[in-house]
Amino acid sequence: MIRTIAFDVGETLVRDDRYWAAWADWLRVPRHTVSALVGAVVAQGKDNAEALRLLRPGIDIPSAYRAREEAGHGEHLDETDVYEDVRPALSALRDAGVRVVVAGNQTAKAGELLRALDLPADLIAVSGEWGVAKPSPAFFERLVAEADARAHEILYVGDHPQNDTLPAHAAGLRTAHLRRGPWGHLWSEDPEVVAAADYRIESLMDLVPIVTA
Repeated sequence: MIRTIAFDVGETLVRDDRYWAAWADWLRVPRHTVSALVGAVVAQGKDNAEALRLLRPGIDIPSAYRAREEAGHGEHLDETDVYEDVRPALSALRDAGVRVVVAGNQTAKAGELLRALDLPADLIAVSGEWGVAKPSPAFFERLVAEADARAHEILYVGDHPQNDTLPAHAAGLRTAHLRRGPWGHLWSEDPEVVAAADYRIESLMDLVPIVTA
């Protein structure tokens, strides 16, 4: 029985367009360049921040992040960043008696911005607040502790195999791989992802019949 459904954030609940566009504008490079480099480094199994280091070798990313914030060009989220199926799906899941948790790799400020959106969720938390990030097993241990359920009663939903599907599966959670965003499409047919995913979905609304059947 699934008691809790936990969601990744980027390209699961919200689009990443604005995040990377803001970095491109700050570094004064074309947005397409940043987008392409992010895709390239992630496809190589590297952290997406490596794209910024390719553009600005030696960049101190935390310092640059703070400089952006101080200049008024920091992180921002509003309703236009939220995928259209998010509110109806999360509301339907809660109506079905499922606890809804949002837990992803984001900064503490992003956590504040997410909560300000007033999404239909019982808990919203991010790695910047927990002090541990995916794919670390400690992230999923913290998630289980916060989810009010045992690991096998939690379904983790995300688009990214290395950060979501594979480590959540290894931690004993059920998993749903979402075919959304670049990573969701790139690895949708990967044999390792197919083997690790209990469900493979095209929309968050696909989760509703899973818990109501």
